[in-house]
Amino acid sequence: MSGTIYLDYQATTPMAPEARKAMLPFLDEKFGNPHSPHKLGREAAAAVEVARDQVMECIGAESGNLYFTSGATEAANWGIKGAIATMSEDRRRIVTVATEHAAVLDTCEFLAEWGCELTVLDVSDEGLIDPMAVDHALDDDVGLVAVMLVNNEIGVTQRIAEIGAAVRQRGALMFCDAVQALGRVEIPWRQCDMVAMSSHKINGPKGIGALWLADGVKPLPLMHGGGQEGDLRSGTLAPALCAGFGAAAALMTERRTDDYAHVERLWAIARRKFGDIWSLNGSDCARYPGNLNIRLDGLDASRLISDVRGVAFSAGSACASGSGRPSHVLSALGLSDAEAKSSIRIGFGRYTREEELETAIDLILEAAARQTSLAA
Repeated sequence: MSGTIYLDYQATTPMAPEARKAMLPFLDEKFGNPHSPHKLGREAAAAVEVARDQVMECIGAESGNLYFTSGATEAANWGIKGAIATMSEDRRRIVTVATEHAAVLDTCEFLAEWGCELTVLDVSDEGLIDPMAVDHALDDDVGLVAVMLVNNEIGVTQRIAEIGAAVRQRGALMFCDAVQALGRVEIPWRQCDMVAMSSHKINGPKGIGALWLADGVKPLPLMHGGGQEGDLRSGTLAPALCAGFGAAAALMTERRTDDYAHVERLWAIARRKFGDIWSLNGSDCARYPGNLNIRLDGLDASRLISDVRGVAFSAGSACASGSGRPSHVLSALGLSDAEAKSSIRIGFGRYTREEELETAIDLILEAAARQTSLAA
Protein backbone atom coordinates (compact mmCIF):
# COMPACT_ATOMS: atom_id res chain seq x y z
CA MET A 1 0.00 0.00 0.00
CA SER A 2 2.29 2.70 -1.33
CA GLY A 3 2.27 5.98 0.59
CA THR A 4 -0.01 4.68 3.34
CA ILE A 5 1.09 3.54 6.79
CA TYR A 6 -0.99 0.48 7.61
CA LEU A 7 -2.21 0.23 11.22
CA ASP A 8 -5.34 -1.93 10.92
CA TYR A 9 -3.97 -5.41 11.61
CA GLN A 10 -7.17 -6.59 13.29
CA ALA A 11 -9.14 -6.02 10.07
CA THR A 12 -6.60 -7.83 7.90
CA THR A 13 -2.85 -8.25 7.61
CA PRO A 14 -0.36 -7.76 4.77
CA MET A 15 0.32 -11.04 3.02
CA ALA A 16 3.65 -12.63 3.89
CA PRO A 17 5.92 -13.05 0.85
CA GLU A 18 6.34 -16.68 1.88
CA ALA A 19 2.58 -17.21 1.66
CA ARG A 20 2.37 -15.64 -1.78
CA LYS A 21 5.27 -17.79 -3.01
CA ALA A 22 3.61 -20.95 -1.72
CA MET A 23 0.40 -20.09 -3.59
CA LEU A 24 1.84 -19.33 -7.03
CA PRO A 25 2.39 -22.88 -8.36
CA PHE A 26 -1.27 -23.73 -7.67
CA LEU A 27 -2.41 -20.69 -9.60
CA ASP A 28 -0.40 -21.78 -12.64
CA GLU A 29 0.87 -25.20 -13.65
CA LYS A 30 -0.35 -27.14 -10.57
CA PHE A 31 -4.01 -26.27 -11.12
CA GLY A 32 -5.45 -29.71 -10.39
CA ASN A 33 -8.56 -30.42 -8.33
CA PRO A 34 -7.30 -31.83 -5.01
CA HIS A 35 -10.16 -34.33 -5.03
CA SER A 36 -9.19 -35.86 -8.40
CA PRO A 37 -7.28 -39.18 -8.56
CA HIS A 38 -4.73 -38.29 -11.26
CA LYS A 39 -1.24 -36.85 -10.77
CA LEU A 40 -2.29 -33.19 -10.85
CA GLY A 41 -5.01 -33.92 -8.32
CA ARG A 42 -2.68 -35.88 -6.08
CA GLU A 43 -0.13 -33.04 -6.12
CA ALA A 44 -2.81 -30.57 -5.11
CA ALA A 45 -4.11 -32.92 -2.41
CA ALA A 46 -0.61 -33.32 -0.99
CA ALA A 47 -0.25 -29.53 -0.74
CA VAL A 48 -3.57 -29.33 1.12
CA GLU A 49 -2.39 -31.92 3.64
CA VAL A 50 0.93 -30.13 4.18
CA ALA A 51 -1.03 -26.94 4.87
CA ARG A 52 -3.34 -28.77 7.26
CA ASP A 53 -0.34 -30.00 9.25
CA GLN A 54 1.17 -26.49 9.30
CA VAL A 55 -2.01 -24.94 10.71
CA MET A 56 -2.34 -27.74 13.28
CA GLU A 57 1.23 -27.08 14.41
CA CYS A 58 0.45 -23.36 14.72
CA ILE A 59 -2.50 -24.17 16.99
CA GLY A 60 -0.24 -26.47 18.98
CA ALA A 61 -2.84 -29.24 18.86
CA GLU A 62 -1.57 -32.78 19.28
CA SER A 63 -4.92 -34.38 18.51
CA GLY A 64 -8.24 -33.53 16.90
CA ASN A 65 -8.97 -32.72 13.25
CA LEU A 66 -8.69 -29.55 11.18
CA TYR A 67 -11.20 -28.73 8.44
CA PHE A 68 -10.64 -25.92 5.95
CA THR A 69 -13.50 -23.46 5.43
CA SER A 70 -14.09 -20.28 3.45
CA GLY A 71 -13.18 -18.23 6.52
CA ALA A 72 -13.80 -17.82 10.23
CA THR A 73 -17.41 -16.73 9.67
CA GLU A 74 -18.22 -20.07 8.06
CA ALA A 75 -16.27 -21.86 10.80
CA ALA A 76 -18.30 -20.13 13.52
CA ASN A 77 -21.62 -20.72 11.78
CA TRP A 78 -20.81 -24.35 11.10
CA GLY A 79 -19.40 -25.09 14.54
CA ILE A 80 -22.20 -23.47 16.54
CA LYS A 81 -25.19 -24.39 14.35
CA GLY A 82 -23.87 -27.83 13.56
CA ALA A 83 -23.11 -28.69 17.19
CA ILE A 84 -26.49 -27.51 18.47
CA ALA A 85 -28.19 -29.58 15.76
CA THR A 86 -26.66 -32.74 17.25
CA MET A 87 -28.01 -32.08 20.74
CA SER A 88 -31.20 -33.24 22.40
CA GLU A 89 -34.12 -30.80 22.75
CA ASP A 90 -33.48 -30.40 26.48
CA ARG A 91 -29.86 -29.33 25.99
CA ARG A 92 -30.00 -26.45 23.54
CA ARG A 93 -29.21 -23.43 25.68
CA ILE A 94 -26.25 -21.41 24.44
CA VAL A 95 -24.04 -19.26 26.68
CA THR A 96 -21.88 -16.54 25.16
CA VAL A 97 -20.43 -13.11 25.95
CA ALA A 98 -21.59 -9.60 25.01
CA THR A 99 -18.25 -8.72 23.39
CA GLU A 100 -18.10 -11.63 20.94
CA HIS A 101 -17.64 -11.05 17.21
CA ALA A 102 -20.83 -10.55 15.19
CA ALA A 103 -20.25 -13.89 13.47
CA VAL A 104 -20.79 -15.59 16.84
CA LEU A 105 -23.43 -13.29 18.31
CA ASP A 106 -25.56 -13.23 15.17
CA THR A 107 -25.33 -17.01 14.83
CA CYS A 108 -26.43 -17.46 18.43
CA GLU A 109 -29.30 -14.99 17.97
CA PHE A 110 -30.38 -16.83 14.82
CA LEU A 111 -30.58 -20.06 16.81
CA ALA A 112 -32.53 -18.27 19.55
CA GLU A 113 -35.13 -17.32 16.94
CA TRP A 114 -35.40 -21.03 16.13
CA GLY A 115 -36.14 -21.99 19.71
CA CYS A 116 -32.80 -22.21 21.49
CA GLU A 117 -32.43 -20.34 24.76
CA LEU A 118 -29.61 -17.79 24.73
CA THR A 119 -27.68 -16.41 27.70
CA VAL A 120 -25.39 -13.45 26.94
CA LEU A 121 -23.02 -12.66 29.80
CA ASP A 122 -21.81 -9.15 30.61
CA VAL A 123 -18.15 -8.20 30.93
CA SER A 124 -16.38 -5.91 33.38
CA ASP A 125 -15.44 -2.34 32.48
CA GLU A 126 -12.09 -3.83 31.38
CA GLY A 127 -13.82 -6.12 28.91
CA LEU A 128 -13.16 -9.30 30.88
CA ILE A 129 -15.53 -12.12 31.78
CA ASP A 130 -15.15 -13.75 35.19
CA PRO A 131 -14.86 -17.53 34.68
CA MET A 132 -17.10 -17.92 37.74
CA ALA A 133 -19.85 -16.03 35.89
CA VAL A 134 -19.69 -18.65 33.15
CA ASP A 135 -19.68 -21.42 35.74
CA HIS A 136 -22.78 -19.96 37.42
CA ALA A 137 -24.56 -19.81 34.07
CA LEU A 138 -24.00 -23.51 33.43
CA ASP A 139 -26.78 -25.98 33.99
CA ASP A 140 -27.86 -29.29 32.53
CA ASP A 141 -29.70 -27.49 29.70
CA VAL A 142 -26.54 -25.80 28.35
CA GLY A 143 -25.26 -27.45 25.20
CA LEU A 144 -22.63 -24.98 24.06
CA VAL A 145 -20.53 -22.07 25.38
CA ALA A 146 -18.85 -19.64 22.94
CA VAL A 147 -16.08 -17.33 24.17
CA MET A 148 -13.44 -15.46 22.16
CA LEU A 149 -9.78 -15.75 23.18
CA VAL A 150 -8.45 -12.35 21.95
CA ASN A 151 -11.04 -9.66 21.32
CA ASN A 152 -10.86 -8.17 17.84
CA GLU A 153 -11.81 -4.64 18.90
CA ILE A 154 -9.99 -4.09 22.19
CA GLY A 155 -7.41 -6.88 22.31
CA VAL A 156 -8.26 -8.24 25.76
CA THR A 157 -7.69 -11.94 26.42
CA GLN A 158 -10.20 -14.17 28.17
CA ARG A 159 -9.30 -17.04 30.50
CA ILE A 160 -10.32 -19.75 28.07
CA ALA A 161 -8.47 -22.58 29.83
CA GLU A 162 -10.45 -22.05 33.04
CA ILE A 163 -13.72 -21.43 31.26
CA GLY A 164 -13.31 -24.40 28.93
CA ALA A 165 -12.44 -26.78 31.76
CA ALA A 166 -15.62 -25.83 33.62
CA VAL A 167 -17.75 -26.09 30.49
CA ARG A 168 -16.50 -29.54 29.56
CA GLN A 169 -16.86 -30.77 33.13
CA ARG A 170 -20.57 -29.96 32.87
CA GLY A 171 -20.89 -31.92 29.65
CA ALA A 172 -21.29 -28.95 27.30
CA LEU A 173 -19.19 -28.09 24.24
CA MET A 174 -16.67 -25.23 24.27
CA PHE A 175 -16.41 -23.10 21.11
CA CYS A 176 -13.51 -20.63 20.91
CA ASP A 177 -13.04 -17.87 18.35
CA ALA A 178 -9.23 -17.78 18.07
CA VAL A 179 -9.06 -15.59 14.97
CA GLN A 180 -6.96 -12.87 16.61
CA ALA A 181 -5.01 -15.36 18.75
CA LEU A 182 -3.66 -17.90 16.25
CA GLY A 183 0.14 -17.79 16.23
CA ARG A 184 0.21 -14.91 18.71
CA VAL A 185 -0.88 -16.29 22.06
CA GLU A 186 -1.16 -19.85 23.33
CA ILE A 187 -4.43 -21.55 22.40
CA PRO A 188 -5.69 -23.82 25.21
CA TRP A 189 -6.94 -26.43 22.75
CA ARG A 190 -7.14 -29.16 25.39
CA GLN A 191 -9.97 -27.23 27.08
CA CYS A 192 -11.81 -26.57 23.80
CA ASP A 193 -14.02 -28.65 21.54
CA MET A 194 -14.07 -26.28 18.57
CA VAL A 195 -11.65 -23.54 17.53
CA ALA A 196 -12.28 -21.14 14.62
CA MET A 197 -9.50 -19.31 12.79
CA SER A 198 -8.80 -17.23 9.69
CA SER A 199 -5.89 -17.04 7.25
CA HIS A 200 -5.92 -13.35 6.43
CA LYS A 201 -5.47 -12.36 10.07
CA ILE A 202 -2.05 -14.08 10.12
CA ASN A 203 -0.55 -12.71 6.89
CA GLY A 204 -2.17 -15.32 4.68
CA PRO A 205 -4.72 -14.99 1.84
CA LYS A 206 -8.35 -14.00 2.27
CA GLY A 207 -11.11 -16.48 1.55
CA ILE A 208 -9.91 -19.35 3.71
CA GLY A 209 -10.17 -20.26 7.38
CA ALA A 210 -10.49 -23.42 9.41
CA LEU A 211 -12.40 -25.14 12.16
CA TRP A 212 -10.49 -27.41 14.53
CA LEU A 213 -12.57 -30.11 16.18
CA ALA A 214 -11.56 -32.17 19.18
CA ASP A 215 -11.64 -35.94 18.81
CA GLY A 216 -15.23 -37.17 18.76
CA VAL A 217 -16.78 -33.78 18.04
CA LYS A 218 -18.77 -33.86 14.78
CA PRO A 219 -21.15 -30.96 14.12
CA LEU A 220 -23.70 -31.62 11.43
CA PRO A 221 -22.66 -30.25 8.02
CA LEU A 222 -23.64 -26.69 7.20
CA MET A 223 -23.31 -27.36 3.46
CA HIS A 224 -24.15 -30.58 1.68
CA GLY A 225 -22.56 -32.02 -1.43
CA GLY A 226 -19.44 -34.08 -1.96
CA GLY A 227 -18.30 -34.13 1.67
CA GLN A 228 -14.76 -33.34 0.55
CA GLU A 229 -13.55 -32.38 4.04
CA GLY A 230 -13.96 -35.56 6.06
CA ASP A 231 -17.61 -35.96 5.04
CA LEU A 232 -18.39 -32.93 7.24
CA ARG A 233 -17.77 -30.00 4.90
CA SER A 234 -18.58 -29.99 1.18
CA GLY A 235 -17.00 -27.99 -1.60
CA THR A 236 -13.86 -28.14 -3.72
CA LEU A 237 -10.90 -26.82 -1.77
CA ALA A 238 -8.62 -24.18 -3.30
CA PRO A 239 -5.07 -25.60 -3.04
CA ALA A 240 -3.54 -22.16 -3.56
CA LEU A 241 -5.45 -20.71 -0.60
CA CYS A 242 -4.65 -23.74 1.55
CA ALA A 243 -0.96 -23.49 0.67
CA GLY A 244 -0.91 -19.78 1.46
CA PHE A 245 -2.67 -20.33 4.78
CA GLY A 246 -0.26 -23.13 5.66
CA ALA A 247 2.83 -21.11 4.80
CA ALA A 248 1.56 -18.15 6.83
CA ALA A 249 0.83 -20.44 9.78
CA ALA A 250 4.29 -22.02 9.57
CA LEU A 251 5.83 -18.56 9.61
CA MET A 252 3.76 -17.59 12.66
CA THR A 253 5.03 -20.70 14.44
CA GLU A 254 8.63 -19.97 13.49
CA ARG A 255 8.54 -16.26 14.37
CA ARG A 256 6.17 -16.30 17.35
CA THR A 257 8.70 -15.16 19.95
CA ASP A 258 10.30 -12.51 17.74
CA ASP A 259 6.95 -11.22 16.48
CA TYR A 260 5.60 -10.88 20.01
CA ALA A 261 8.69 -9.02 21.21
CA HIS A 262 8.42 -6.66 18.23
CA VAL A 263 4.76 -5.97 18.94
CA GLU A 264 5.53 -5.27 22.61
CA ARG A 265 8.08 -2.64 21.52
CA LEU A 266 5.50 -1.05 19.23
CA TRP A 267 2.93 -1.05 22.05
CA ALA A 268 5.37 0.78 24.34
CA ILE A 269 6.04 3.39 21.65
CA ALA A 270 2.34 3.94 21.02
CA ARG A 271 1.42 4.25 24.69
CA ARG A 272 4.25 6.73 25.27
CA LYS A 273 3.39 8.91 22.29
CA PHE A 274 -0.37 9.05 22.88
CA GLY A 275 0.20 9.86 26.55
CA ASP A 276 -2.18 10.08 29.48
CA ILE A 277 -4.81 12.29 27.86
CA TRP A 278 -5.92 9.30 25.76
CA SER A 279 -7.80 6.64 27.76
CA LEU A 280 -7.24 2.94 27.13
CA ASN A 281 -10.33 0.86 26.35
CA GLY A 282 -10.04 -2.57 27.92
CA SER A 283 -7.64 -4.19 30.35
CA ASP A 284 -4.10 -2.87 30.54
CA CYS A 285 -2.71 -6.30 31.49
CA ALA A 286 -4.87 -9.14 30.15
CA ARG A 287 -4.36 -8.40 26.48
CA TYR A 288 -2.51 -8.97 23.25
CA PRO A 289 -0.31 -5.87 22.77
CA GLY A 290 -0.79 -5.59 19.01
CA ASN A 291 -4.22 -4.00 19.53
CA LEU A 292 -4.47 -0.49 21.01
CA ASN A 293 -8.02 0.85 21.40
CA ILE A 294 -8.03 4.34 22.91
CA ARG A 295 -10.32 7.35 23.19
CA LEU A 296 -10.04 11.11 23.51
CA ASP A 297 -13.00 13.00 24.95
CA GLY A 298 -14.71 15.19 22.38
CA LEU A 299 -13.06 13.52 19.40
CA ASP A 300 -15.02 12.51 16.30
CA ALA A 301 -13.21 9.30 15.38
CA SER A 302 -14.85 8.94 11.96
CA ARG A 303 -13.80 12.46 11.00
CA LEU A 304 -10.28 11.82 12.30
CA ILE A 305 -9.93 8.74 10.09
CA SER A 306 -10.98 10.83 7.06
CA ASP A 307 -8.59 13.65 7.98
CA VAL A 308 -5.50 11.44 8.37
CA ARG A 309 -5.36 10.19 4.81
CA GLY A 310 -1.82 8.80 5.00
CA VAL A 311 -2.62 6.32 7.76
CA ALA A 312 -4.93 3.30 7.65
CA PHE A 313 -6.53 2.80 11.08
CA SER A 314 -10.07 2.27 12.30
CA ALA A 315 -12.77 3.04 14.83
CA GLY A 316 -13.40 -0.64 15.53
CA SER A 317 -14.47 -3.79 13.73
CA ALA A 318 -14.33 -3.68 9.94
CA CYS A 319 -17.55 -5.73 9.93
CA ALA A 320 -19.46 -2.92 11.65
CA SER A 321 -17.82 0.08 9.98
CA GLY A 322 -20.18 2.41 8.20
CA SER A 323 -23.19 1.35 10.26
CA GLY A 324 -23.16 4.59 12.26
CA ARG A 325 -23.85 2.62 15.44
CA PRO A 326 -21.49 2.69 18.43
CA SER A 327 -19.37 -0.42 18.86
CA HIS A 328 -21.25 -3.13 20.77
CA VAL A 329 -17.94 -4.06 22.41
CA LEU A 330 -17.30 -0.56 23.75
CA SER A 331 -20.92 -0.28 24.84
CA ALA A 332 -20.51 -3.55 26.77
CA LEU A 333 -17.62 -1.93 28.67
CA GLY A 334 -20.06 0.72 29.88
CA LEU A 335 -18.89 3.50 27.56
CA SER A 336 -21.43 6.07 26.47
CA ASP A 337 -22.25 6.51 22.78
CA ALA A 338 -20.13 9.66 22.74
CA GLU A 339 -17.16 7.87 24.33
CA ALA A 340 -17.46 4.97 21.90
CA LYS A 341 -17.56 7.34 18.93
CA SER A 342 -14.43 9.11 20.21
CA SER A 343 -12.43 5.86 20.19
CA ILE A 344 -9.91 4.64 17.63
CA ARG A 345 -8.20 1.29 17.13
CA ILE A 346 -4.54 1.05 16.19
CA GLY A 347 -3.35 -2.39 15.09
CA PHE A 348 0.24 -3.33 14.29
CA GLY A 349 2.33 -6.40 13.69
CA ARG A 350 5.32 -8.06 12.03
CA TYR A 351 5.67 -5.67 9.11
CA THR A 352 5.11 -2.43 11.06
CA ARG A 353 8.35 -0.48 11.41
CA GLU A 354 8.97 1.54 14.57
CA GLU A 355 9.72 4.75 12.66
CA GLU A 356 6.55 4.53 10.58
CA LEU A 357 4.46 3.94 13.70
CA GLU A 358 5.92 7.09 15.24
CA THR A 359 5.23 9.07 12.05
CA ALA A 360 1.66 7.78 11.90
CA ILE A 361 0.93 8.65 15.52
CA ASP A 362 2.32 12.15 14.99
CA LEU A 363 -0.10 12.61 12.08
CA ILE A 364 -3.02 11.32 14.18
CA LEU A 365 -2.13 13.54 17.11
CA GLU A 366 -1.83 16.63 14.90
CA ALA A 367 -5.21 16.02 13.31
CA ALA A 368 -6.82 15.28 16.68
CA ALA A 369 -5.40 18.50 18.12
CA ARG A 370 -6.78 20.52 15.19
CA GLN A 371 -10.17 18.94 15.55
CA THR A 372 -10.49 19.41 19.32
CA SER A 373 -9.14 22.96 19.21
CA LEU A 374 -11.77 23.96 16.65
CA ALA A 375 -14.47 22.38 18.80
CA ALA A 376 -13.33 24.23 21.94
